[in-house]
Amino acid sequence: MPNYRVDFAKEILGVPFTIGSVEIMRARDPERARRAAELRFARQHGVGDWRERADLATVAERI
Repeated sequence: MPNYRVDFAKEILGVPFTIGSVEIMRARDPERARRAAELRFARQHGVGDWRERADLATVAERI
């Protein structure tokens, strides 16, 4: 299974600023990796939903 990195960013005046990232070591596909990272990011920041801290989440496959 591939590894993924999900970057979370806050958009200010249309420019995304990365505020955190989460490594997912094993996921079947990018969508599952994104969902797992969203949950982990929310837990790390002590919020119920990741959108309280970030506006964007982008997934990149790692080799």
